[in-house]
Amino acid sequence: MVSTSSGTTPFDVRRAGVLLHPTSLPPSPGASGRGTLGEQAYRFVDFMAAAGLTVWQVLPLVPVHEEELSPYNALSAMAGNPALIDRARQAESGLADAEALTHTQRAAYDVWRNDHSSWLEAYAEYSVLRDLFDRRDWQEWEPGLRDRDPARLEEVLRPHAARLEELRFEQWVFASQWDDLRAYAAKAGILFFGDLPIFVASFSSDVWANREMFELDPEGRPITVTGVPPDYFAVDGQRWNNPHYAWDRMAADDFAWWRARIARQRELFDLVRIDHFRGFEAAWHVPLEAKTAREGHWVPGPGSAVLRALVETAGEGTLVAEDLGVITPEVTALRDQFRLPGMKVLQFAYNDDTNNPYLPKFHGELSVVYTGTHDNDTTMGWWAGADATTRKMVQGAVPDPAEPMPWALIRLALSSTARLVVVPAQDLLELGTESRMNVPGVADGNWSWQAAPGSFDHALSRRVHEMVATSDRLAAAGLRSGC
Repeated sequence: MVSTSSGTTPFDVRRAGVLLHPTSLPPSPGASGRGTLGEQAYRFVDFMAAAGLTVWQVLPLVPVHEEELSPYNALSAMAGNPALIDRARQAESGLADAEALTHTQRAAYDVWRNDHSSWLEAYAEYSVLRDLFDRRDWQEWEPGLRDRDPARLEEVLRPHAARLEELRFEQWVFASQWDDLRAYAAKAGILFFGDLPIFVASFSSDVWANREMFELDPEGRPITVTGVPPDYFAVDGQRWNNPHYAWDRMAADDFAWWRARIARQRELFDLVRIDHFRGFEAAWHVPLEAKTAREGHWVPGPGSAVLRALVETAGEGTLVAEDLGVITPEVTALRDQFRLPGMKVLQFAYNDDTNNPYLPKFHGELSVVYTGTHDNDTTMGWWAGADATTRKMVQGAVPDPAEPMPWALIRLALSSTARLVVVPAQDLLELGTESRMNVPGVADGNWSWQAAPGSFDHALSRRVHEMVATSDRLAAAGLRSGC
């Protein structure tokens, strides 16, 4: 469980944080490509410390599909994304391959591999077979491999023992680099805030290895798929195409699969956001033949039964509910039953509804407030497209109407009664719509934004520090993280 030196949890003090996925870090000096867990990640921690920011929120750290790049539709819900490994740091650490390990390193690797074998072996096998089948979904593999026949698996995988070991070792390298970065951040009092998508991809190793836990037909395809009805983000709703859970079968072993999944997240993070929290109370089931998500319907979920297992495993004060969108009193009651902080997004707050739950007067201490999220436009982009009525309402609410955007909205967020405020890095950098991370319901052009070299400089850290201090969010010294 996350704790401080006095035994408290992250929500016992006022904090400010930043939302930035590691792929969006600037490239290392002299290098190109997406951000990694290398030098720029450490320099970003230094920036956060100088700015008084004590929470780094990221998107799921999972291996992504090569065509989509979405961390919410991944090849594995348990594995780390190999693309985040800093290869130069790997070589410098003597981790070029398993054969080059020292005695101490080898012992650590063997322990880690054994502790994670429940998902690691299936992930490695899946990855090899997926390459053999030209990256086709596992439902299209020959029946013996699709259905995980032990004899057929052993026969096909035997010639690929070296590749299987490479994949296992790669996961340990990722875990080692993440642990090193997290330890560096912890010394500065910075907590890591992760994201757990409630659903997993039908093509993933998780579904392939745990078919009995999902509602699938005999060939492994979903019976109905996930999504949400029409909302702020999409007029036709969103069709996500994940399989739904077989909740009765999951309950039979006290949600062991979910316990293992949340335990894995708590290895990586001090706080974990449960994306689409409302799916535990009821989930939107879309018929396979439906053209849009409009044709779906709600089906009740396990509610408090699964939440009890998650909180018991993760520890109190470590989970956050993503409760955006269509929220019913039943969903709110489930969140409140377990005292989970919910989310408040200021971009949603200003319309003609005086009871809008995102208005600052409704925030409360047990909330996480955002200017916007990875699914929103940047604040500069949002403000550019805001109508006159919205602009007037916002200017009447911000502490200083003369302060330019995005700083006026950031200051409003920081002034909230909520214990935690998280600001997307794009807003700190005053970036427009061209730097948006994701447009829900749009398949192409997402997840690729990357900060320019030198973006997180001393002048910016000083400006942010002043705002964090003014809002009484400089968390007490001596905070530490750990499980």
